[in-house]
Amino acid sequence: MGKGADMDGCGQFMKYSMFFANFVIFVGGVTVLGIGVWTLADKAFINELLGTNLFMGTVYILMATGGMVALLAFFGCLGAVKEIKCLLLLYFLLVLVIFVVMLVGGILGYVFREKVHDTMEQEMQASIRMYGQKRAVTRAWDATQETLMCCGVNSFQDWGDQLPDSCCIEEEGKKLPCRYESQNIYPEGCLMLTEMFVKDHAEIIGAAGIITACLLLLGMIFSCALFKSIE
Repeated sequence: MGKGADMDGCGQFMKYSMFFANFVIFVGGVTVLGIGVWTLADKAFINELLGTNLFMGTVYILMATGGMVALLAFFGCLGAVKEIKCLLLLYFLLVLVIFVVMLVGGILGYVFREKVHDTMEQEMQASIRMYGQKRAVTRAWDATQETLMCCGVNSFQDWGDQLPDSCCIEEEGKKLPCRYESQNIYPEGCLMLTEMFVKDHAEIIGAAGIITACLLLLGMIFSCALFKSIE
């Protein structure tokens, strides 16, 4: 009888532990989804200058899995409260798949962070020649220069005689005339600033993915324990 009571107590502990773990996982999934949406909405302009789709590909992976994790965590809470064994088993299998995908997405964020310099300078030098000819590249350069307050790849001299207005310093909401006045041009090139900008955001994305993947591992452990404790 003591053993049965002990098992009941253990089962109850696992039940509420899994419920709490899935609540934390739900918050993690929503956080990852939010970071992905923020990055996509506010940072996607820079993608044309990177020379690779790895950065935005990682964002899309984590957005999709973040949304799925939040939904799955809800069903994990339901399975824990209702003590439905088949739902717990399905939960475990789905979480295992998402765990792998999210872990890969998080690692890709860090891999991109280390490789960003290798491709960026070459792509930026190539794309600067397409300014004014390709709309996406033109918008990317203008947005990058105005957002990061920089000009050209290494300096404004990269533009030659085709200096765009986005290189001009802005004061009180107005662009200063800068075509023939270098003191009114953003002094720093965009390569270093863009590299720092992307690396910082890739680190945030990577960390969010890996932390949430670790939380999923916790959810799998509790789901297995609860599955075994249910008679």
